Order: sequence, then C-alpha cells, then structure tokens
Amino acid sequence: MESLERFLCSIALLVISLLLPSSLAQQQQHESIRTMEDFSGYPIHEPGQFGSINLASSLSVDAPGLQKQIDELSNFSDAPSPSVTRVLYTDKDVLARRYVKNLMALAGLTVREDAVGNIFGKWDGSEPNLPAVATGSHIDAIPYSGKYDGVVGVLGAIEAINVLKRSGFKPKRSLEIILFTSEEPTRFGISCLGSRLLAGSKELAEALKTTVFDGQNVSFIDAAKSAGYAEDKDDDLSSVFLKKGSYFAFIELHIEQGPILEDEGLDIGVVTAIAAPASLKVEFEGGGGHAGAVLMPYRNDAGLAAAELALAVEKHVLESESIDTVGTVGILELHPGAINSIPSKSHLEIDTRDIDEARRNTVIKKIQESANTIAKKRKVKLSEFQIVNQDPPALSDKLVIKKMAEAATELNLSHKMMISRAYHDSLFMARISPMGMIFIPCYKGYSHKPEEYSSPEDMANGVKVLSLTLAKLSLE
Repeated sequence: MESLERFLCSIALLVISLLLPSSLAQQQQHESIRTMEDFSGYPIHEPGQFGSINLASSLSVDAPGLQKQIDELSNFSDAPSPSVTRVLYTDKDVLARRYVKNLMALAGLTVREDAVGNIFGKWDGSEPNLPAVATGSHIDAIPYSGKYDGVVGVLGAIEAINVLKRSGFKPKRSLEIILFTSEEPTRFGISCLGSRLLAGSKELAEALKTTVFDGQNVSFIDAAKSAGYAEDKDDDLSSVFLKKGSYFAFIELHIEQGPILEDEGLDIGVVTAIAAPASLKVEFEGGGGHAGAVLMPYRNDAGLAAAELALAVEKHVLESESIDTVGTVGILELHPGAINSIPSKSHLEIDTRDIDEARRNTVIKKIQESANTIAKKRKVKLSEFQIVNQDPPALSDKLVIKKMAEAATELNLSHKMMISRAYHDSLFMARISPMGMIFIPCYKGYSHKPEEYSSPEDMANGVKVLSLTLAKLSLE
C-alpha cells in the first residue's frame, strides 16, 4: 500500500513539476521518474533523455573488478612480479592480447585486428554510419616497468563501455576501443608504431617491410608473422592506414606519469596539448690511446667531447626560458670502454621535447652547432649527427576538452587543464581525428618502474569521466 501511495504521489509530482521553474522542474522530474522506475522495475524513458547530468548519477564502476583485471594482465610478463616486461610479439605479449580480446568479447564488442596487431572492439550505435568515437591505449611494457602505464587506458576503456551498458545508455555514434601495437620503442626502436601506421606513415610502412630488425636481427615482418600478423606476403601494410575523419573523436585515459595531480590533490587532468620529442644520434671519433702514456696536451678524447655536448644540451634547453622545454641525454656509450684506455669513440642519444615545435627545433639547431664547435675545439671528428625523428606536438580539440571538463564537473571531480610531457598514441591519433586525453593521479608520479601505482578510486574516477565523455560525444 505504501509503495502504491509513493507511485501515485510521484505521478502527481511529475505533473506539478511541469509548472515549476525549469531547473526545479528538471530536478523534481528526475526524482519522480526514478521513484516510478523503482516501483515498476522497468525504465520509463529512453536512456540519455534527461541529459548527461542524469547519466552521471547512474554511472557505477566495478573498481575491484578493474583492479583484478590489471593484476591478472600483469602476470603476462617476462619479469617477476611486481615488475612487468611485455615486449612486442613475444609469447607473453600474444597471451596478453588474447586476454584483452576475451574481455572485449565479454563486453559484447565486435573484435577485429589489423595487419600489425592493432586490436579494435566496437559497440555499434543507433547510427552506425556516422564516424565513431574511439578510445584506448597500449599494453606493451618496457623491461622491468609497472602494470598501469597504458593498461588503465585499455582495461579502463572496456570497463567504461560496461559502465555505460549497465546505466542503460544507448550510443548514437558507435563507440570503439583500440589496443595500439607497440607504443613503447623497446623491440624495434620505433615508438607508437601502431598509431603511426594508423595515421598513414608510408615511410614507416615501407621500412617495416624491408629494413627494420630487432637486437637479435629478427625482422619486423618475421616477428609479426610469429605472432599471427602480417600474413599477406604482398601486404605493404597500407591496409592499416586510416583516413582522416575515420573517427569523430579519440580520447585516451592514462596515468599522469608525473606528480602534479597528486601534489595538488586533484582528481582529473584534462590534457590540452601533448609535447612531442625529437630524437638525435651523435657520434664523435678521436685518437684513443693508453691512459697513462698519452699526455693531456696531445689527447683527442671522444669521451670528453660527448660529456661537453651533454652539458650543452642542458644549457640550450634552459636558454629557452620555458618550463615546457626539456632535454635528456639518455644514452652515452664510450669505446673501447676500458678504464685505462682513452675513449676513441663516443655515442650519444638525445631526447628533446616541447609543446612548441619551433622552440624545440631551435634547441636542436643549437645542439648541432655546439657539436660542431666541440669537435673542432677538441680535435675530434663529428662522425654522425642524425635527427632520428622530429614529430610535431599535438593540441587537444576544443570540443573534446569541453566535454571532458563538463564530465568531470558533473561528476563532482576536481580537475585542471594541463599538458602531457610524455607522448602517447593520442599524438598520432590527432592526425586522424579530434583528440583529447584524461589523466589520473599516480603515486609520486612514478612510471616505467615497478613502483608505478594508481589507486582503484582514482582509476574509477577516470573511468567515469571517460564514460561520460564518450556518451556526450556519441550523441553529438
């Protein structure tokens, strides 16, 4: 009897709400409809009818389940726990891919793979001919790293679809999850390999077919075939390319890989731009000789030339006077590498990045000028100065930024606009469609190490923002 009275009261309140001011009416309408749905056990409106604020209140993330999946995926590793090593096309990588494909299928997604192993899981919308909204990340892991980098954006995306399905939401545009092949450059020295190809890199496609080998002299094509990909001998990998506009938007959920959100006590980072690196290889050649027999005035020390250039990299980066300009000498090797031998050769690999392409390229020019000056001063030969890659930075799309920020606000989550100093597959997806990224905090900003960690609560917050953003964009 009490339930019937509540039901009749709800009908009356729903009628009265039509006479109230719009904001009060909407709130009263939502409460009345929820009571009526509880009574009947069936939804009495189309999902999304009352806007994303109503949807936000119905989103429920299975945080323990997501954490369990992340833990299970971390077991597919060539390093003992808590480290994760998962290199492209290895046995553990193939098993991890199978695990993700099974989760996609369990979520009711249509699963397909392309010639290099980019994996797609699609939820068809009511208007499947419209460009879909995509999300995703990677699951490959550099040696002895952690279990959250990239993985949160893949397993979190699957959970985001499950969240929307549980809420009763029906997308207009299809929603698609992408697991990108080889975001890390671990095996073949090429970062974001899968997304570069999706963005239509003809040069990369040709190189992968003929000239790319790993440290054990295994070709990319042979490695791909061993994992079940690149099976068509005549395939030039152009089948992987996507046309510009293939997606309406792309959003990537990711741990911050930096300490800002944790330090400031914020829930969400809305990424406005992604800095892109330029990678340099430099080699000096000197005279070498015995460490005791060759006197200091007569030396042509390739090692000291490398050391001086390393300091010059720091100097030129700081000269930009922008906190967004960074430079790193990540590799410095000396030959012959004996304590009692003057280095006759030195090899440096340098990473410099910025969200301002012109400013970054100015730094590169100064580094090259310094390399020539140092070589002349120290009477060594600058035998190589190679710009390996010089990718342009990417800006997030204004509409995508707006929808991500709206989602965070409607979910009562604190957020800030920020840039990504690490780069991601989103950098290349920006060449195909409007792009955005959602950051969540990670412990002390740690990443690429076993201590990498993001709490179930922070991951759930990120999944909710992703879910709501996908919903908003799918209805555009």
